[in-house]
Amino acid sequence: MHQGIQLARTGLVVNAALALAKLLAGVLGHSYALIADAVESIADIFSSLVVWSGLRVAARNADERYPFGYGKAESISTFIVGLMLVGAALGIAIEAVREILTPHHAPAPFTLAVLVAVVAIKEVLFRRVSRSAVELGSGAVAADAWHHRADAITSAAAFVGISVALLGGPGWEMADDWAALLASGIVLYNGVRIMRPALAELMDQSPDDEVFRAVEAAAHAVDGVLATEKLRIRKSGTRYLLELHVQADPGLSLFEAHVLSGKVKGRIRSQVPRVEGVLVHMEPFEGA
Repeated sequence: MHQGIQLARTGLVVNAALALAKLLAGVLGHSYALIADAVESIADIFSSLVVWSGLRVAARNADERYPFGYGKAESISTFIVGLMLVGAALGIAIEAVREILTPHHAPAPFTLAVLVAVVAIKEVLFRRVSRSAVELGSGAVAADAWHHRADAITSAAAFVGISVALLGGPGWEMADDWAALLASGIVLYNGVRIMRPALAELMDQSPDDEVFRAVEAAAHAVDGVLATEKLRIRKSGTRYLLELHVQADPGLSLFEAHVLSGKVKGRIRSQVPRVEGVLVHMEPFEGA
């Protein structure tokens, strides 16, 4: 979790610097596509703050008030980031249409150099943060990574639009604004794509079958476990909470069944490190 917080801080600093550079270049270079790109970067700044705050809250230990921990804060922050992207996309689209309908100057050539630098920086950040998101299993960090990718894509779209406007000459000035409109569609898509898994986690949707198979394999590897059933798993932040019914020899004493359930918990948590909470319900074996 600490790694995710550090990446969010880095993204915050980089986004602030790039947003300022793009905004100044867009205003001075008469490029609305670049200004729209700057708006997206400003949204990235707030998203990094949201991710940072969400991860810090999610990292807290469970207490009496929140006995299942604070992991849902990560899903909430992910959903907010997606919602911010949707809002930014709609704002960019409205302004792009207004600019298309309003005659204006062609963008300045120097804006292309700014965009090349932005695309390179953002793509590097995307790859670095994506790797960490996979390692941590964090939806919030993954959302932050896709913010960087969305920024790279909108910058690339702005580059194409400005290039067309410059090469086409008089009458092609609006190509820059069409690029901004295209970029808004890409940002909207990414926003919705980020929100869906976050909402699924908040609704306690079951994780992939791979997690179920790993948990069941760990439980069955414990001596005395004859069968398992009613396995339920939900995700809380980067961790999993689960409950499992274990069938064992009906002749076991209450104490022996308790010891066996402890072994099952220990084996699952050691074999599947992302499992944090395990509730085992012991039952008599009902098989042949």
